Amino acid sequence: MMSKYLLGIDQSTQGTKALLFDENGDMICRTDLSHKQIVNDQGFVEHDPMEIYSNTLKVIRDVVKKSKVSQNDIKGIGISNQRETAVVWDRKTGEPIYNAIVWQCARGESICKELETKGYGREIRKRTGLQLSPYFSAAKISWVIRNVEGVKEKNASGSLCIGTIDSWLIYKLTGGKEFKTDYSNASRTQMFNVSTLEWDKTVCDLFGINVDCLPMVCDSDSLFGMTNIGEFLKNSIPIHSAMGDSHGALFGQGCLTAGMTKATYGTGSSIMMNIGEKPVFSQDGVVTSLAWKIGGKVNYVLEGNINYAGAVITWLQKDMKLIFNASETEKLALQANPSDKTYLVPAFSGLGAPYWDSDAKASIVGMTRTTGRAEVVKAGLECIAYQITDIVILMGKAAGVEMEELRVDGGPTRNSYLMQFQSDMLKIPVQVPKAEELSGIGVSYAAGLAMGIYEKDKLFLRMERKCFVPTMEKDIQKKKYNGWKSAVAMVFTK
Repeated sequence: MMSKYLLGIDQSTQGTKALLFDENGDMICRTDLSHKQIVNDQGFVEHDPMEIYSNTLKVIRDVVKKSKVSQNDIKGIGISNQRETAVVWDRKTGEPIYNAIVWQCARGESICKELETKGYGREIRKRTGLQLSPYFSAAKISWVIRNVEGVKEKNASGSLCIGTIDSWLIYKLTGGKEFKTDYSNASRTQMFNVSTLEWDKTVCDLFGINVDCLPMVCDSDSLFGMTNIGEFLKNSIPIHSAMGDSHGALFGQGCLTAGMTKATYGTGSSIMMNIGEKPVFSQDGVVTSLAWKIGGKVNYVLEGNINYAGAVITWLQKDMKLIFNASETEKLALQANPSDKTYLVPAFSGLGAPYWDSDAKASIVGMTRTTGRAEVVKAGLECIAYQITDIVILMGKAAGVEMEELRVDGGPTRNSYLMQFQSDMLKIPVQVPKAEELSGIGVSYAAGLAMGIYEKDKLFLRMERKCFVPTMEKDIQKKKYNGWKSAVAMVFTK
């Protein structure tokens, strides 16, 4: 009997992974490759799109060779990608006209302030579900159009392709035949109308972006095109799903019904609540996006994002030299003085949801003479949990639901101190799946379901999880969380 395998491509901020799943939905092999982080003295953050594409081809080839699976048994591909990161390329040559501008990059701040000053902020939020912010793709693309020579003319003539990383990879993998994106990625660009479910020309015009340069928006489990992976495969296979990485993780976690919530702990963190087939608009700092369109049905989410989750641990390691590797943080946090009241507010590039203060600066608050290395590392871990708690509380209020649990994924979830602290701050169970790579799992599962390889009921019931339950006394929890809110207030500029 012929075996059936699915490839998951997870193109993230730090690198690109290829994941191979068998017909039971188990990951049997993984390869990954990092790419260069291009950061200048202004704090602009970029990636080389051609390096990302080249790395994508390489990790796919490597995972197939490493697994020793027959090429003929690989039936399809799902793509998850870092969201909001914007790529602009020439429609005729297929070559990038500028580096990809990464979601972390706030260079579009002046453009957003300009639109806000003119009174367009509320209308943009109403149409797109998103707070006017340089975090999203539109202001990044507008910056390219304004600042890169010759782009303004090409934008006006419609000779550009403007997209997110999924669109770029689909375009390149299909040899330039397909220029498409899915509903989840489109909804994070700040150019997509979440009520009419189409590109919003009014908003695009405000940013100076020609709507004719944007990709076709397709169902998240649709056939995006055929690829032979740069002539690596003898026969072409379908790209049969695409989702932003956080949406892929939501799907992979099995958060398929309204009220179910997950948090992805990556470089940053995305906290998402599935709110069903009708949008809910919040004025409290969380935004409304599309989870996906699968099986012909749209699901919406409330979402909040923080810029620094795992990136805080990277900062502790590479910049502060307080740790040699991430695994040290748990031991140090447990060794720290539990009564120390040090807080780290990681506003290295401003504060995201629910504060939306791009001018805020990072700060360490509450240190005493006895505060040392362990206490600062503990504060670094705890600030991740505090930020996520802020957002989960707001989501529950906006949606009018009490969450029964939080499902989590990402590298930092292996840290038991952090997961226990997260459960204590939220006062609900935190469920950590045994499986990793939930973004890649989500898009691979979506592709496999669309192709009839998987059965939904069996697929999601198989996932094993470790549960952390609250143990902290209520008065201690309250004091700690109130201390965090006070620390944030010290750096808040608005």
